Amino acid sequence: MSSKHSSIGVPKWEYRVRFVLCFLGLVLSVYALHVELSRENDPEYRAMCDLGHSVSCSKVFTSRWGRGFGLVQIFTSKDSVLNQPNSILGIIFYTLQLGLGQLVSSRAVFFLVMSSWVSVAGSVYLAAILAFVLGDFCVVCVSTYIINFALLYTNLKRRTGLEGRLKKGKSK
Repeated sequence: MSSKHSSIGVPKWEYRVRFVLCFLGLVLSVYALHVELSRENDPEYRAMCDLGHSVSCSKVFTSRWGRGFGLVQIFTSKDSVLNQPNSILGIIFYTLQLGLGQLVSSRAVFFLVMSSWVSVAGSVYLAAILAFVLGDFCVVCVSTYIINFALLYTNLKRRTGLEGRLKKGKSK
């Protein structure tokens, strides 16, 4: 905990919920990366999440939108180091959420909330691509979207709670 706010605690439920959400997000992101790399090495690879023609996560992960949200390659080449799989971005995001969630400070809360809003915006964008462009249903993708919304909710609760506790502390 930050020494600045060491007297201001975070409810135990939040640490537990954050851990579960980030753990699940990391597992799904690592699995997505595994599927993408396996499919690149073997086009015949069939992932556990490939349940049918229009329910196929490997089809989604290997699509143009599976890397850099389909946007990075507009500005760079398809093979650019900047055009990373979305799963790598997920691994970074969930690791940061887990790490920053251990800190109790208004700066940490700001980054938690802002990165959550970015992840939710990305989730909405990718969900629209999934439904309207690819015409697919990806169980792994939709699960991460749900996790991202739950993390946003958790982070907004943290911000509200921290602001309330800080106000209480100042009025004493």
